[in-house]
Amino acid sequence: MNKKSYFILLISLAFPIILLGCSLNSEDKIVSSTANIEEKSDELILAIGSEPETGFDPTTGWGRYGSPLFQSTLLKRDNELNIVNDLAVHYTISEDGLVWTVELRDDVMFLDGEPLTSADVVYTFETASTSGSVIDLNNISHVEAINEWTVQFSLKEAQSTFINSLINTGIVPKHAHGSDYAEKPIGSGPFKFVQWDKGQQLIVKSNPKYYGEKSFFNKITFLFLNEDAAYAAAKSGQVHMAAIPPAFSKQEVNGMRLEALQSVDNRGVMFPFVTSGETTVEGYPIGNDVTADIAIRKAINIAIDRQLLVEGILEGHGTPAYTVADGLPWWNPETTIEDADIEAAKSILEEAGWVDINGDGILQKGSLNAEFVLMYPASDVTRQSLAIAVADLIKPLGINIIVEGKSWDDIQKQMYSNAVLFGWGSHDPIEIYNIYSSHTAGEGWYNTGFYSNPVVDDYLEKALSATDIEKSLEYWKKAQWDEKTGFSAKGDAPWAWLVNLDHLYLVDVKLDIGQQRIQPHQHGWPVTDNITEWKWLN
Repeated sequence: MNKKSYFILLISLAFPIILLGCSLNSEDKIVSSTANIEEKSDELILAIGSEPETGFDPTTGWGRYGSPLFQSTLLKRDNELNIVNDLAVHYTISEDGLVWTVELRDDVMFLDGEPLTSADVVYTFETASTSGSVIDLNNISHVEAINEWTVQFSLKEAQSTFINSLINTGIVPKHAHGSDYAEKPIGSGPFKFVQWDKGQQLIVKSNPKYYGEKSFFNKITFLFLNEDAAYAAAKSGQVHMAAIPPAFSKQEVNGMRLEALQSVDNRGVMFPFVTSGETTVEGYPIGNDVTADIAIRKAINIAIDRQLLVEGILEGHGTPAYTVADGLPWWNPETTIEDADIEAAKSILEEAGWVDINGDGILQKGSLNAEFVLMYPASDVTRQSLAIAVADLIKPLGINIIVEGKSWDDIQKQMYSNAVLFGWGSHDPIEIYNIYSSHTAGEGWYNTGFYSNPVVDDYLEKALSATDIEKSLEYWKKAQWDEKTGFSAKGDAPWAWLVNLDHLYLVDVKLDIGQQRIQPHQHGWPVTDNITEWKWLN
């Protein structure tokens, strides 16, 4: 049996196969809500992701992963990830990077007929900045309306990534943003809200007042189904599109094609970077004496066969991952390494003083065993299989990885002192800063390994404060690897990035979903970014 066959067998035996289907009751519910699917050519039925927990209010985070549907943004990215205008017709940045001035279109109306003006933009950003949600606008000093169609943002410090706040924040109407807005949104985007049956479906219709390219589809229904039910709905012809996991990708479905969309939705192992001894303010332990040794981290990075993980676990639907931003404009391609080299990894460990003293197959260095816990969220089968596979691939080195499935609550308490299989991936380079800056060490889910490198910190600060966005890219790339140091596997290796997942969808063979961009981490519905381009094929 060859290495690949053995590997796939190992994974298949390590955990139960996901059930390919759903209960009769689930299918009955689908049928009752999607009857006569073929009879209405201007309608679309989708099962592409989970329900937004907090509703459809951009001031609390809606629309940061995928089209906000109901709202417009000042700027947006095209399918090549270039920044283009949406509500804005022009913007300028002051020489010191502290003042951003945005000129607005004067022909945009909210769904209720009221014009969208600079007052609505000011209100949106002021509200979002105090919402206490995932939106971080703390660097805004103040926002003001210069006139009816011009807005000025004053920042406390220059911030090149502020442009992503203009891309990601949907504008809400000041006059109609009440306590129930998240459940009944009004906006100026391509769709209007019709109905939200919580736990079941969202129904939207095309907005006749939309200023941009109008949707081919008059009505779209989003069904909130788990992966089993979505797959069953696709098999029975109940939906036009369904998000599926890799385990279902080899099954042919009549009338549907498989779309595998490239993503930067990555999975990787975060290593505690510092030795043990300290605790967080909550009293959680920090550091791990084994993973604090760079030889351990580098050996694991070099020994992992990433392509084997892609083939054996993702059914070939993905790519090897080397950083948190592979393929994006701020990625440094020099971070790619030669992996699957067990002998080179063994040499690194031996030179660092790791040897098998007692012949039990586990290396020691003094009184320390080469052994640590790798945690993953127990509900995530893909992360489970990746964790098991990494432990198996690394075992020949003499490193014993103890794989443990945990709840997110348990992980949150133990993630500063144990390795964790995390997932990231964003169209905003601020994610690099959050994960690798020493200034974010221990802040929520950011830099939980307490990674620190003053050279990397300097590059990150320069990238963040650059007044020229193109110049900032140079610093983001150097932080990864500058030929001497960096946070990639060629440098300090505080992470072992494993794979970038393709986002997999079964799509009606007659449905054209346009040119899809590199997808971010699959919160929300990132596939909808270009939804106004979708249409039936002739």
